[in-house]
Amino acid sequence: QVQLIESGGGLVQTGGSLRLSCAAAGHILSSKAMAWFRQIPGKEREFVAAISRSRIITKYADSVKGRFTISRDNAQNTMYLQMNSLKPEDTAVYYCAGSTSTVMGVTTTLRDYDYWGQGTQVTVSS
Repeated sequence: QVQLIESGGGLVQTGGSLRLSCAAAGHILSSKAMAWFRQIPGKEREFVAAISRSRIITKYADSVKGRFTISRDNAQNTMYLQMNSLKPEDTAVYYCAGSTSTVMGVTTTLRDYDYWGQGTQVTVSS
């Protein structure tokens, strides 16, 4: 059974930092392009950051560019999202996702991702 398991969420003050982790169980992370999405109640899930299988290509939403860094350790079967200079508008449930069909590069399209974690809550207080 394939599972993606997020951790690292929590409550932080404005300007603080958090590091999210996404561990893959039951499959090899390196076979998938990976991404982070986030969602707040009543709104659609939105793209945050993505990283290619090779780790060479990354892409970020404009709202997090320069503050967030996505990375992956294929040997450890884990992906990360380092979040710095957090703002209240970053408050959301963060999901990691894997795309089997994205062989080269990255995709920001939600429907391209076929594996999802259960989500981890990030709350930034003002």
